[in-house]
Amino acid sequence: MPTKRETAAFEAGIKLGAIYHQFVGSPVSAHTAESLETAIKESISLQPHVRSVSVEIDRDMLRENVFGYGELAGKMIRALVEIDYDGEKVRAKLEYDQKTDYPLMSLLD
Repeated sequence: MPTKRETAAFEAGIKLGAIYHQFVGSPVSAHTAESLETAIKESISLQPHVRSVSVEIDRDMLRENVFGYGELAGKMIRALVEIDYDGEKVRAKLEYDQKTDYPLMSLLD
């Protein structure tokens, strides 16, 4: 049986995975990036055990097409979640890692 801390860490991974897999590919522009950040944050904050969520889209990576928008890529997302599972708290992040050229998820504490 998993400990409360292991369950809290699992929940953090679920939330970060949801951010990545539900929103990558979303249409986004410099004009709509802030509202997409808010939508992601509010969506994830509805899930169980979430204490807080922050989401930032790296606008410097945004490449708009001839129609005036681009697609959200995983490497453009920086997210932080704080989980409280029955008193056990963990923080985890999703952030682009330049060394591996990949968006990585990790526990902070």
